[in-house]
Amino acid sequence: MTTPDLRALLRSPEQVPSPTATSAAGIPATPSATAAPTTPAVPTTGVPAAATPAPADVPAVPAETPTAATTVPAAPPADLSGLTATPPGAFSPEAARKDVPILHRTVNGHPLVWLDNGATTQKPRQVIEAVSAYYSAANSNIHRGAHTMAREATELYEAGRGAVAEFLGAPSPDTIMFVRGTTEAINLVAQSWGRAHLGPGDDILVPVLEHHSDIVPWQLIAEETRARVVPVPLTPDGEIDQAAYADLLSARTRMVVVSQASNVLGTVPPVAEMTALAHRYGAKVLVDGAQAVAHMPVDVQELGADFYAFSGHKLFAPTGIGALYATPQAMAEMKPWQGGGNMIESVSFERTTFAAMPHMMEAGTGHISGVVGLLAAIDWLRGFDQSAVAAYEQALMAYAMQAMATVPGLEVIGSAAERIAVMTFTMAGHDPASIASWLDKDGIAVRAGHHCAQPALAHYGLESAARASFALYNTSDEVDQLVASLRRLGQSGQTGRTEQSGQAAPAQ
Repeated sequence: MTTPDLRALLRSPEQVPSPTATSAAGIPATPSATAAPTTPAVPTTGVPAAATPAPADVPAVPAETPTAATTVPAAPPADLSGLTATPPGAFSPEAARKDVPILHRTVNGHPLVWLDNGATTQKPRQVIEAVSAYYSAANSNIHRGAHTMAREATELYEAGRGAVAEFLGAPSPDTIMFVRGTTEAINLVAQSWGRAHLGPGDDILVPVLEHHSDIVPWQLIAEETRARVVPVPLTPDGEIDQAAYADLLSARTRMVVVSQASNVLGTVPPVAEMTALAHRYGAKVLVDGAQAVAHMPVDVQELGADFYAFSGHKLFAPTGIGALYATPQAMAEMKPWQGGGNMIESVSFERTTFAAMPHMMEAGTGHISGVVGLLAAIDWLRGFDQSAVAAYEQALMAYAMQAMATVPGLEVIGSAAERIAVMTFTMAGHDPASIASWLDKDGIAVRAGHHCAQPALAHYGLESAARASFALYNTSDEVDQLVASLRRLGQSGQTGRTEQSGQAAPAQ
């Protein structure tokens, strides 16, 4: 058998980033988004859409609702700025879609509309082929063999570490530890750093906005060390209350944990400013980048993060692989968390010495194929102009906000000024689970439940909500399909448990 060139399979698609295509006006669009009219104001508040006047350029919602699953709403928003065609060689959602096989399947007789990217992203063929090629031609354990395939597998694994470091703007591959995902990374920091440095009376600041993975590991270590987890409140629009945060910081603060982007509200906090302020008090800062890495360029050194974690499966890579960045100073303060092979230098019953970082934190055989897939995903994503991707997603989000405002009784939760393309919403008279089930019949996948962020939803008096989360391969046509289906639900006469502020449906 001829051994395939794995490195060739890991190359990015043949797309040349355009250095000039960085503004929203230059983002490519869906086939239906051709002539772009003047941009009207985009609704940004959490007021129910039924009570909000439509933008001046948006026609009134018709009395009759479309009946076909793929019918475009009769009153689509007029704002298509940022969704118009761009010169060849720049990013386009069609180019991204072409690479992702699963986006071309049908669900319940309809083309799949994948709007559950906040839970996991779909994988391009480059990732699928790279993982298959690894198992077909280079499967071996790493760091432990002198034979050819062991060397090849080790080279790929360490190439993945280098790619992650470059992707995050880290100073060296030696600052990158491979983990199963963001959750394991946070637990690793809590156990390896927290156990050694937290004590009675110490504070760990965690905004109410956060995912459970940013809360629970610190509750566990706080109980053990007699430290305390202190919630940082939110403003009504879903932003972290920066005045309250500044007041809560003190000489007792040892750790601040904050997401670069919220998985439930989409809020993008001023992480660099929050980090700088925390450092004045001698506190460490862990940034949860799970929701950010697929939507915006990341530079951990500009952020000033002591720790930065993300999951590969939210970055178009396989599940079960992720990475944790730590500064050399933070690494020097970490103790071994798990013991076993790979993380040691020498072992005897009298004394064991440990390998240098980052290997000290990678006990046992790592997820080698996952690293290969992560390397391929990063190469694929970096084949696009990242500024163009971010601008396109913002334009798509603005379009979706206007479109959703035409659905009677629908309320988008949160209205932060800076946010990624995530829309969490309720719809009067309909339980979130029933909304998701209805949409699924039309081939539209959204998430319903508490989104592992119960305190954030409780801030709005809710226990459950529906969420549509977008990625670079989503289009305005798919937004139109989502809106048409929600309108049909409103006109269907079907009702679910009404979820209003203070009267919430059970968590999903």
